[in-house]
Amino acid sequence: MKRRILLAAMAAATVATTAGCFAEQATTPTAGGEKRLRVGSAFAPDGRLSPYTDDATLVTQFGAAEPLVRLKPDGLVEPALAASWTQPDDKTLRLTLRDNVTFHDGTALTAKAAVDALTHATAAKPAPRAIAKVKLTATAVDDKTIDVRTEQPDPALLNRLASPQLMILAPKAYAEDAGRPDPVGHGTGPYRITRVQGATAATLERFDTYWGGRPQLPGLDVRFLTDGAARAGALRAGEVDVVNALPVAQLPNITDQRVVEIPLPRTIGLHLVSSEGKAFADAGLRAAAKAALDPAAITAAVYEGRADAPTGLFGPASAWAATARPAVPVVAAATAADPAGRKITLATYTDRPELPEVASAIAAAWKTRGFEVETVVREYTVLEPDLLAGKFDAVLGTRSYLLDAADPIGYLRSDFSCEGSYNLARFCDPAVEARLDAADAVTDIAGRQDAALRIEADLTGRAITVPIGHERARIGAAKGVGGLAEDPYERTLVTVGTSLR
Repeated sequence: MKRRILLAAMAAATVATTAGCFAEQATTPTAGGEKRLRVGSAFAPDGRLSPYTDDATLVTQFGAAEPLVRLKPDGLVEPALAASWTQPDDKTLRLTLRDNVTFHDGTALTAKAAVDALTHATAAKPAPRAIAKVKLTATAVDDKTIDVRTEQPDPALLNRLASPQLMILAPKAYAEDAGRPDPVGHGTGPYRITRVQGATAATLERFDTYWGGRPQLPGLDVRFLTDGAARAGALRAGEVDVVNALPVAQLPNITDQRVVEIPLPRTIGLHLVSSEGKAFADAGLRAAAKAALDPAAITAAVYEGRADAPTGLFGPASAWAATARPAVPVVAAATAADPAGRKITLATYTDRPELPEVASAIAAAWKTRGFEVETVVREYTVLEPDLLAGKFDAVLGTRSYLLDAADPIGYLRSDFSCEGSYNLARFCDPAVEARLDAADAVTDIAGRQDAALRIEADLTGRAITVPIGHERARIGAAKGVGGLAEDPYERTLVTVGTSLR
């Protein structure tokens, strides 16, 4: 692996991590008046901005649509389109909508509109991940009140409703294709999407009658710049005012702009495919593969101090994991076997620019241990079908463990259960399945977190997955930009208070 060495200037520099929004830096106002914000987005839409795809996060990042509630940086839920809520029983949430909320097409937010939006989401194929395993129904109590009900008690229900994939759109958004609703001109956020140019660019205009007040900016001009070097270059050249997901390798070149880092509930993880017929179905080979690695050293070298050393599946962005991880027994680790030249195919993707270098470090360590290693590196959208089909022996990727419902048990079920929708390790163990079922029956959040940490210890102890590190968001902004959201869930970037001077 080519090891990068920190420049002295980088070592001396500090990048502030704070809560809330970036502190606005004073600049001289432009004589020409208001300025539009130019954004360089690391991720381009590949689902025509449908909320039932990962494009949902793009829509909410730009302030173009909102769910009923949203998550604060500390993981607690706060009002969004719903002003308040109660829990009449253990299967029902009753939410009261805000007054005077208008969709971008001029229609009013009503209980019927909210119910219809949620009902369309439950009928989507595939269902939004936050509710994929939940039987959810929504009904209108009156014009401003809705009940959301599940078949079984669900302590994570309120968190589920904060998912961007459950954004509430105007009725017209579902008119042409309810399975792929169109957020363009049909959201409720501070900015209204007026134009989308495929995977190239998007234009948004200020929505003057936004319920949260008049936005500071007249509009946004978004360019989808999936190449990290291109994003950093555009920021340095003054072609954009804000970029997200700055590559670590580009940080020494960002000298006249601000870079803010935010710890993320996102783990860089190595999944050892344990399905029948694969090399890592052998616990001894998994143990050998794990023993060959020094994850903290790999993270320090590749991320140059811009990621956190691994603490488990759940990282330091989650205070409950950092302070409450119990000392628990795990399944006894297997004795490392001799790889004896066993061929391993390790796959990763280019969308996160550090991953190929991490993969190189892992491959080098495994070769030293005695494995024969082939590395496959592609764009994620090209690679995903093969990842999910279990065609490789090991998969290196990054994963937000609070992505959908901000519920660690939901994440573990998705990624490590027999029927998990994102089970890259192809792992299936009836004993773990029973523990997940038991954890799902726990109704208090602290109890679910404790159960998650105990299951985590089992999975990492058996080397089903090997945590490599924990990522941070790296956002670059011109000095005149203020009021950007520092959201560890990466669901919000531009807000009603974002400004440019």
